[in-house]
Amino acid sequence: MANDRLSGPQKAALFLFLLGEETAAEIIKNLDEEEIKKLGASMSKNLSASPKTVESIYAEFHQLASSEQPVHLGSSRRNQFLKTIFNKALEGEKAETLYERIQEEGNWNLFQKVRKLDPKTLANFIRNEHPQTIAVVLAHLDSGQTAAIIEEFPPPLQTEVLYRISQLEKIHPDILEEIDQTIQKEISQLESLEGGKMGGVRSVADILNQMDSSMEGQILQGMEEQKQGMADEIRRLMFVFEDLIQVDDRSMMALLKEINNENLKLALKTSSEELKEKIFRNMSERAVEMLKEDLEVMGPVRLKDVEVAQQAIIKTAKKLEGEGKLVLSGKGKEEVFV
Repeated sequence: MANDRLSGPQKAALFLFLLGEETAAEIIKNLDEEEIKKLGASMSKNLSASPKTVESIYAEFHQLASSEQPVHLGSSRRNQFLKTIFNKALEGEKAETLYERIQEEGNWNLFQKVRKLDPKTLANFIRNEHPQTIAVVLAHLDSGQTAAIIEEFPPPLQTEVLYRISQLEKIHPDILEEIDQTIQKEISQLESLEGGKMGGVRSVADILNQMDSSMEGQILQGMEEQKQGMADEIRRLMFVFEDLIQVDDRSMMALLKEINNENLKLALKTSSEELKEKIFRNMSERAVEMLKEDLEVMGPVRLKDVEVAQQAIIKTAKKLEGEGKLVLSGKGKEEVFV
């Protein structure tokens, strides 16, 4: 998390940590359930801030603010703090229910980068890890994705990993966080080194993205006659949700009029901050405020549902492009206006 880009709930969470459990509990007593959920969701995540940021949030915390080390609140400390203040501020059963819900959302945030890899790629990536590490990672994925990954392993490793998954109980949150951060770092390094690959459906998709829509359609139709599956994969790769960053503002406004809010909310769950800002810029202040609130309180959702929502929006964008109502300006050549 960037030190100077803390959201309101994140600043409030850090502030409460600095105040201590007793004072934090008294403050939480005066919040409504929605506010507590937002605050708790921020508390359950990894929080770090530079001394300068801490000073701006809590000016009196001079000793911490004068050091050059950032504040880092480990997972176990965060969880214990959260549980204690909830128990002090709320009734027993209500505190426990809310705490468990926030814990579930926190666990969903683990291994997000892993969830986005296709099973074959992920299997090749983790097959040389210790079987216990593999078991921990796979236990945080849905059963369908886990099954597809295990099918890629040799039989001895399949048995070993499944046995270890069956024996898993509670794992210390700090260990989970460490495994997650290590794997994310390795995936990022792998992505940065990837290169030199020639051909493939990705190359075809990139080539077709440079063509006019009419020619693109003719070529894809011909490919469908030869191999439907390959044509579908090329269509999927040709225009991805993040490419909407390249859409001009007028086109974006036209697109937003055609899509429903539920699809938009789901689609933005995994999108970049840059794309979110692009979309917010083309909405009314009230609509932006409501959408941001929905995103903040949204619980875990299936990645498949997010992808379906993104594909629905992409389909609408392509339809508007064909009607001349939307300009996809990211196709490598400038549009000519007369």
